[in-house]
Amino acid sequence: MLRRARSRRWSLLALLAVLAMVMALVPMGAAGAKGDDVHFWLTILHNNDGESQVIDAGSGLEDFGGAARFKTVVDDLEWDAIHGPWTQRGAKRGVLMLSSGDNFLAGPEFNASLVNGVPFYDAIAMELIGYDAVSLGNHDFDFGPDILADFLRSYTDPPPYVAANVDFSGEPVLQVFVDDGVIVPSTIVKERGELIGIIGLETPNLPFISSPRNVVVNSDLVGVVQAQVDMLEAKGVDKIILAGHLQNILNDIDLISQVDGIDVAIAGGGDELLANDGDLLLPGDEGEVYGAYPQVATDIDGTAVPVVTTSGEYRYVGQLVVGFDKEGNVVAIEENRSGPVRVATDDCGGTLPCDDAVEPDATMQALVVDPVEAHVAGLAATVIGTSEVDLDGLRSSVRSMETNEGNLIADSLLWQATEAAPDFGVVAPDVALQNGGGIRNNTIIPAGPITELDTFDMVPFPNFVTVVEDISRDQFKELLENAVACTQANDFVVNALCGSGRFAQVAGFSFTWTASGTGLILDGDGNVLTAGTRVLDVVLDDGTIIVNGGVVQSGPALNVATIDFLARGGDQYPFRGASFTPVGFSYQQALSNYIQAGIGGTITAADYPEAGEGRITNLP
Repeated sequence: MLRRARSRRWSLLALLAVLAMVMALVPMGAAGAKGDDVHFWLTILHNNDGESQVIDAGSGLEDFGGAARFKTVVDDLEWDAIHGPWTQRGAKRGVLMLSSGDNFLAGPEFNASLVNGVPFYDAIAMELIGYDAVSLGNHDFDFGPDILADFLRSYTDPPPYVAANVDFSGEPVLQVFVDDGVIVPSTIVKERGELIGIIGLETPNLPFISSPRNVVVNSDLVGVVQAQVDMLEAKGVDKIILAGHLQNILNDIDLISQVDGIDVAIAGGGDELLANDGDLLLPGDEGEVYGAYPQVATDIDGTAVPVVTTSGEYRYVGQLVVGFDKEGNVVAIEENRSGPVRVATDDCGGTLPCDDAVEPDATMQALVVDPVEAHVAGLAATVIGTSEVDLDGLRSSVRSMETNEGNLIADSLLWQATEAAPDFGVVAPDVALQNGGGIRNNTIIPAGPITELDTFDMVPFPNFVTVVEDISRDQFKELLENAVACTQANDFVVNALCGSGRFAQVAGFSFTWTASGTGLILDGDGNVLTAGTRVLDVVLDDGTIIVNGGVVQSGPALNVATIDFLARGGDQYPFRGASFTPVGFSYQQALSNYIQAGIGGTITAADYPEAGEGRITNLP
């Protein structure tokens, strides 16, 4: 498919600024010895992991981020990329706007779209921003294919969604977009007469970390990418961009080392903040910089390839300015114009220099930000209980150790499943498991009122409380081995399918594990490749010993309350197709109901101490 780059709308702010400077500034030279060889300057604007954060950058950062300000920044950068007096005369200039995935995310903001229906606010926002191509991320499948189809249906003129290693034929609601040319393996954009190929990739871990149902992902990334490169080159395309969502920029760098023909790569899913000295950052981000912008990979033929990404949530617009010679080789990077461009409003909270402040785009504000903000405000105004203690929902905590928020959520699963079991003809569960990756607030909620919004922040996904009956004790130990299988740095080296989100928060029992043991390794079908030896002891709350010294004790099977995501094998939990019964409540509803009815509206310090109760013990 050949598409022309989308028309640009330039803001008055950018126009006035550039006109004021045009007589004072001389064009900046390009970085690199071959700057004079540049035939075509391409400004690649990009973001990833927008994840429905359309209002602002969050608590304490209300003066930053948000889709309305993001659009203004994009418009200003697009205008300047073509018309600004920043480089030598003679070379053509073009600009693209790309996303490398996770374009929406479950939570209170996206709940507004689910309540409102098609068109979804996130799709309205992305259409107003004006992307030339978009990759799909794992979170785009979190609600299943039907909601992703509704999201795509929300566009009036959708950009190409690029996904070279994904087969949608098993999902008719998505295959129709393939048939209509909306979802494509790659696309060709014509900009100022130059042909630019864009290839999209999805993480092979998709079946384990999201809900793609019958969507199939090809894990042969090298073969897929090289085939797309060869096809594009055969069509006369000599400038090729890879927009992948591989969860970590190192995965993109490794992939590039095995292929030939990629000129630029845009990573997604890792939220790495790349920045250079002098770049303006959001407050608190100074210590979060992963490395320089861009990173540099080396392809199989020894060619240097710039690799870029941004941290997510509409906080930054990435800007990479690359110079191509007439043969389509990258011969220069305009270093002074490349890097993260933060999204900031008028006063930046009074904390930082604000020469880059922008006004929110009025159309985006009216059509997206205002209605979503009103919806979230309604959730925030609904108080459902009180906590006597701070609740630890930090990502780094819930994915590595017991936390009191994790205990609260696991308890809510056990309570809700027990309450609903008779109505669904299932046995009341003995224990409950909640994966840390399903806990998303990434904050410490202070003691005080708990609102309905808090529960959405904590557990936002479309996960439903589920009972899995008759899990043998041996299999239950394997479930726990999986929970602690990806806790050490080396685990991610020896196990390509590792993900930290599988760490479990638990209810109905306690267990002891040791990091010195061998981590469980499963294949893609849940079969054991390497047995785990980290789980040492498991004891039910009634004193029944399930595992002692790493040895499973004989006895009756267990009934497990969990979420359907895990019951289906998400995060590689080895239920192995065991039958399960959803009991009619989302895990957000279970948490809300438990706070209000299960514990009478009060989260006590006695039941949920800040350090946890000792349900999970990690020995050296």
